[in-house]
Amino acid sequence: MPKTYDSLLEQIEGLLTGQDYWVADLANAAACLYHGLRDLNWIGFYIRRGDELWLGPFQGRPACTVIPFGKGVCGTAARARRPIVVPDVNEFPGHIVCDPASRSELVVPIVRGDNVLAVIDADSPLLNRFTDADLNGMCKIAEVLADRVKWDIL
Repeated sequence: MPKTYDSLLEQIEGLLTGQDYWVADLANAAACLYHGLRDLNWIGFYIRRGDELWLGPFQGRPACTVIPFGKGVCGTAARARRPIVVPDVNEFPGHIVCDPASRSELVVPIVRGDNVLAVIDADSPLLNRFTDADLNGMCKIAEVLADRVKWDIL
């Protein structure tokens, strides 16, 4: 994992409260990622509620509020329980446009056992913005969040 993600992971781990207020943990994680990664126009969380993903803490312009499982990049990643890197969102079938400035996207499910708890969604105004280093680093952050955030109170 490159140094940027090592540093972000350390910051996020230090900010996690371990308390029953998951909003604070995810809000701080979104802020760390938004200010710690270059060339993003949006990053945040969609929280699972039944078979839908609901907008959670984020940084960036206003976003879509509800995404059904299986729809768009976020819903597809959640249903498959696997991360998705999209070099050009215009070539992703069924892409949901929340911000027309977004050109590439990385979505990483936050999973505990077989249960998808949420997804991390990162958008960039640049084509091909997300690398294997981003994928690996964000997957590690998702693992820590799955383990340390109090998801049971959602």
